[in-house]
Amino acid sequence: MVLNSIKAALAVAALSVGMSAPVTAQEFQRPVRLIVPYAPGGTSDILARLISPKLSEAIGQSVVVENKPGAAGNLGADAVAKARPDGHTLLLADVGSVATAPSLFPDLTYNVEKDLAPVGMVMFGPYVLAVNPSTELKSVKELTDYAKANPGKLAVATSGVGGMNHITSIQVAKGLGIDWKMVPYKGGSAASRAVVAGESNVIINGVTATLPFVTNKQITGLAVTGDERISSIPDVPTFKEAGLAAEGAGTWQGIMTTGGTPPEMVARLNSELQKILATPEIQEKIAEQGGKVRPGTPDEFKTWMSDSIKSYGEIIREAGIKVGG
Repeated sequence: MVLNSIKAALAVAALSVGMSAPVTAQEFQRPVRLIVPYAPGGTSDILARLISPKLSEAIGQSVVVENKPGAAGNLGADAVAKARPDGHTLLLADVGSVATAPSLFPDLTYNVEKDLAPVGMVMFGPYVLAVNPSTELKSVKELTDYAKANPGKLAVATSGVGGMNHITSIQVAKGLGIDWKMVPYKGGSAASRAVVAGESNVIINGVTATLPFVTNKQITGLAVTGDERISSIPDVPTFKEAGLAAEGAGTWQGIMTTGGTPPEMVARLNSELQKILATPEIQEKIAEQGGKVRPGTPDEFKTWMSDSIKSYGEIIREAGIKVGG
């Protein structure tokens, strides 16, 4: 009888362990890498450093922000795509650039939809069109007139070949009927600094990384994307008001992990992200930078990514943009 009781107890214990497996799969066993595929100081980097302490507290493990710039964000994305699929390696990036990668880079070393798993959107930030003050350009009309009179003379700083602000710069130039020179840098922060220093003349870049330079009058804001003006620079018109193409462009920031990560781990990450984004502190800090929190589910993010790959692909093909291969 005693032996039977012991066997029964062991059976119950084994069953309990089996039933608890899904919960265990949600737990974090070691430090988490939060990879930003751009240089420090850009929009993605700023967000990563806002979120990482909160996420670390929530999961009970350190969250280390790692900048891995290069190839328009593809080096960092590739590192996440090829990591162990357990949710311990994350990508925080301008997901618009991730969505354009399949169309821009025929030799892409990872499959966006198979090798990366959407966790959740973080924010939307409008783009700011700005110029170095030495250009003495004060409006989009003045910019257009100058560019038409001096084709190819204006140098536009971008965060890298094939990045979303690169594509947006091409759209704007096409809409205005002007020709300007694209100069790629390693990330939005480096591009912004180049315009501040006068190495390049123009920039179209995420508001989070660019707004401080505008408010400090280190560069001159000419227009912003999105549906409304930015409260901290109310005199700067929207792209629509200024008659510019690509008025809906901007930086969509999101978090992804390695494809094949268990759904319950993705769900846990999304749950913690939703809580972080709901805090007044994070919402206020993102709003201060001109952005808006854009929470959502992994499935919503997956649908957005699939639709964006198709729509951006059409724009890229129609414009004949080729940067790889």
